[in-house]
Amino acid sequence: MQKLRIPDNERAMLALQSEIQRSGEARYDHRLHGLLLVCQGLTCYETAELLGQSPRTVERWVTRFCENGFAGLQEGEHPGRPRRITQQQWDAIGRDLRRSPRDLGYGQNLWDGALLSHHLGLAYGVTLGTRQCQRLFRTMEFRRRKPRPAIAKADPAAQAAYKKTRRLGKKRRG
Repeated sequence: MQKLRIPDNERAMLALQSEIQRSGEARYDHRLHGLLLVCQGLTCYETAELLGQSPRTVERWVTRFCENGFAGLQEGEHPGRPRRITQQQWDAIGRDLRRSPRDLGYGQNLWDGALLSHHLGLAYGVTLGTRQCQRLFRTMEFRRRKPRPAIAKADPAAQAAYKKTRRLGKKRRG
């Protein structure tokens, strides 16, 4: 039988490993294949080399399988760090962001990460950095809208004539 080759082998390996890591079910199958290789007599180092894992990872799979059976290979919980903001605070912050900062006693017209960080500290006793507050904007699907600049001493009628949006009730000539 002729030996098959995959074009761009390195890129294909990276894509396959990425696909395995993407799905919990695929990671479970990957672990099963690793244990099958160990059962066939390969060392953890040889198995790790074939599967693109570290030998210590393969050793953990074997240990977990010996202690807990197939349940030891299942994907565990990955809860992450708990939020610093409670659900009630989250809802209140959402309401605050829908208001102008001036309505809350600040000197700015628009929300930004630094102002939100300051507001969270004062209003809720929560300390978050500016960058984390910028992520919070995105999570809450909040978009800053900057007003169009107005030119000082400009004729309002001339500005209205050059606006990008059409005025209702007027038909375009064309």
